[in-house]
Amino acid sequence: MQTSDGQRRRLLHPAWIVAAVAFLALVGAAGFRAAPSAIMVPLEEEFGWTRTELSLAVTVNLVLFGLTAPFAAALMARFGMRRVTTVALLLVAGGAALSVLSTTPWMLVATWGVMIGLGTGSMALVFAATVADQWFVRSRGLVVGVLTAGSATGQLVFLPLIALLVEGAGWRQASLLVAGGALVVVPLVLLFLRDRPADLGTTPYGAPEGWTPPVRSSGNAVRTALTTLRRASRSRTFWALAAGFAICGATTNGLVGTHFIPSAHDHGMATTAAAGLLALVGVFDIVGTIASGWLTDRVDPRILLGVYYAGRGIGLAILPLLLSDSVSPPLILFVVIYGLDWVATVPPTVALCRQLFGADGPVVFGWVFASHQIGAAIAATVAGAIRDASGEYTLAWLGAAGLCAVAAVMSVAITRRVQPLAQRA
Repeated sequence: MQTSDGQRRRLLHPAWIVAAVAFLALVGAAGFRAAPSAIMVPLEEEFGWTRTELSLAVTVNLVLFGLTAPFAAALMARFGMRRVTTVALLLVAGGAALSVLSTTPWMLVATWGVMIGLGTGSMALVFAATVADQWFVRSRGLVVGVLTAGSATGQLVFLPLIALLVEGAGWRQASLLVAGGALVVVPLVLLFLRDRPADLGTTPYGAPEGWTPPVRSSGNAVRTALTTLRRASRSRTFWALAAGFAICGATTNGLVGTHFIPSAHDHGMATTAAAGLLALVGVFDIVGTIASGWLTDRVDPRILLGVYYAGRGIGLAILPLLLSDSVSPPLILFVVIYGLDWVATVPPTVALCRQLFGADGPVVFGWVFASHQIGAAIAATVAGAIRDASGEYTLAWLGAAGLCAVAAVMSVAITRRVQPLAQRA
């Protein structure tokens, strides 16, 4: 019995510990993702701000959340995940805590929008892609699915608490809860998160014999991100991925994530009931995203994306018929199906970036994710404006359904193979 040390090491590869800490960090940063929809109506009632003014803070957040991602991927390659993640969590906590001092819309933009946007953008889905790329050779799709589900888990954990706090103690206490959730994870990141396998004298999970680590980036992170964008933008495949993911963001974070609770409130539904439905989306998103990661390792990612977008469009088209002052079985069915589909698009999109753009995949995905958040930001503002102008959200739901049909067609039509950027530079 001479293999005890090696066997113990293989029973729990360090990659899984890193993935677990990354999951908790994503949960801690996800609190803000749940906050705006539950806090929007109380802010409107307390200060008299319009739905459009409140949506602006969310819009700034979503834009920075997206545009920070490719630079964060380059920063992680240059300085390591642990440093970038720690600073990101501190920004989220600081922005959430300072938001309780807001008395004008611009103060909400500065805290909700700028600080939390930069913090969440430095982690989010590009963080999941980086962890999978650095620490895993086998099961990458599954890992991306699990880590992406961390955001949904954060929504699940925080949203009911936020809704209860808003109704019982006020929106300021809810913001402080978000700040605390982000701060709690910082010590775990500092103690257990490692930047790459070489830091622990090991190789990625599933690495073959003779595997050698890639050369560590030592260049300017901003230049790396911009150069990668310049090369990727020459490919029609990049623009197809970016456009599809922009529609993904518009129909999740931008529309449903921001406006579902206010829309349900317009129909007479209690905030806590609507928040419970949105939390249920988070429950089934965990299942759907992990399943999508498993499928991505086995099925053509283009086909998966086409199915996901088509199903989402059908759900949005019928949603205006389901909203009322009570929770009905058809509305619960919509929530379950929409939850399974919520960010199931992420694992196949990450896989396509890796397959089609090689080692540049994480940074390319950062730019694709930026388009996701730009789409979300536009949808958040447009939906708020539609509500202010017409008194309802029906046109927003139907317009989003049409966009999903476009995304489904574009995804299936993506070219099978693109020469990696590094070879075309």
